[in-house]
Amino acid sequence: MPKRPESVETLVLALEILRRIPRGRKITAKELHEQLQDAGIDRDLRTIQRQLEMLSEHFEIERDERSKPFGYRWLDRAKGMTLPHLTPQESLLLGLAEDHLRALLPAKLMRSMEGFFEQARRNLANDGSAALEREWKGKVRVVATGQPRIPAQVAPAVFDAVSEALYVNRWLSLDYRNASGKESTVDVMPLGLAQQGPILYLVCRYRGYDNERSLAMHRIQAARMTTEGFKRPAGFDLRKYDEDGRFGVQIGKRIRLTFDIAADEGLSLIEAPLSVDQEVVALPDGRYRISATVVETLMLERWLRGYGAAITNVHRRSMDESQDDGA
Repeated sequence: MPKRPESVETLVLALEILRRIPRGRKITAKELHEQLQDAGIDRDLRTIQRQLEMLSEHFEIERDERSKPFGYRWLDRAKGMTLPHLTPQESLLLGLAEDHLRALLPAKLMRSMEGFFEQARRNLANDGSAALEREWKGKVRVVATGQPRIPAQVAPAVFDAVSEALYVNRWLSLDYRNASGKESTVDVMPLGLAQQGPILYLVCRYRGYDNERSLAMHRIQAARMTTEGFKRPAGFDLRKYDEDGRFGVQIGKRIRLTFDIAADEGLSLIEAPLSVDQEVVALPDGRYRISATVVETLMLERWLRGYGAAITNVHRRSMDESQDDGA
């Protein structure tokens, strides 16, 4: 394929830069450079800086020179190079998704989406036709099933390195401090991220081992992505890892759990079962006998104890053994 003339390449680069310059905040040449790289546009930082200098002279772009690095944004009166128009409904969906995605997507991908998130915020704030969409964010909420807690803080640099290595399948070198305060430096193969309540976990394999571990992200003191790639283990599945109870504080075996529960508390288990094979028997005294296949973990034990006297006659039977363990 013939190479495009340099003038065409320059024009394409200018258009890509213009469409990424925000309105409500300032963006630096380095941030634009990273966004362009994420989009597959490979130009050196100095080229981006020269383009910004030129564009700020010919378009209604503010260049903040009060401190370095310089920041650029469209003036409020400017029409700019807008992103595809978002409807109020699309703006609402992006607004609801932004906070949730921030902990699940690689940092570079989130930065490349910033223009869409910003437009969504502006649409909901300024569009007179979006009144119902603005109200909706105050009408829905995900409610904690336990005592609400403030999420553990993950260092931004740690999240950037971990999410990028997970995205491109590269080994990580971590400085990790466990729950006992012991610090170590380990090489890990990142396999997944999982949010459990207020804690974000990295599922990984240590170098030289073939079993998975879950590391609390907030306990990672430093993370460095290496240049060494890896092939994801064919047998690993994050969903199955979760279904096997691997996030249940401790790894357990699959059991058939049976217990009696008071009518009021039992109704919630009929409406939202413990497992797809759950069985329910109505007892003569008005209570329910529940039987379900679950993974035996510390989380399950805490859940059972949380019901207090409402749950009685608890029995556990290993799915691998015939022995019955009453409690």
